Amino acid sequence: MQFQLSYSSLQWSDIPFVLTGIWHTLLLSVLATFFGTLIGILVGWLRENSVAARVGLGPFVNVTRSIPLIIQFILVNSFFAMAGFAMSPLLIGVIVLSVYMGMLTSELVRSGLQSIRPQLKKAGRSLGLSYWQELFHVSAPLAFRSLFPGWIGTVIGLTKDTALVSVVGYVELLRASQILINRSNEALLVLAGTGLFYFVICYPISRYSQRLEKVMQHD
Repeated sequence: MQFQLSYSSLQWSDIPFVLTGIWHTLLLSVLATFFGTLIGILVGWLRENSVAARVGLGPFVNVTRSIPLIIQFILVNSFFAMAGFAMSPLLIGVIVLSVYMGMLTSELVRSGLQSIRPQLKKAGRSLGLSYWQELFHVSAPLAFRSLFPGWIGTVIGLTKDTALVSVVGYVELLRASQILINRSNEALLVLAGTGLFYFVICYPISRYSQRLEKVMQHD
């Protein structure tokens, strides 16, 4: 007996499903970027100013950066499941991507702070600035200029990495595309549209960051 797979063509009614996948991708990207940046600033500052934090957090940073994201999603999801905590795929995605983004950002923050000449810090303190005043008005702006290009690259990479969250059941754009491909067998058309979306999101960010970087260099 022979079995024949049945496919149905793409329909206008598929648009809301695709738009939902796009919304999920954008939501996950924004949340992970926001929380990941906050984590990265804190961890980077701590590792630059505390030997204990440098020693204690160093292994965690290295492990998080080294293990493939897809494995991290599976491990974190399995851990919470075994612990008896039912967590939504969105929350799992936000946690893993935020921590991953945070560890990458922390290295950018640490290297940015290290790039500042000690003479500039001493000059600020000699003018009567407190540590926090010198940090916010001297060190932080200078560090931001040096780490900004790397941070933008991290954000763009994070946006594309949201596609991996489908491994824990989150239906973002790529997972929605896979579902449509399985139903319609229109792989080329669907994937071309998916790739175009990622391009439309990531390319303007890259171009705008380049313009902003030039403005900061001339200030």
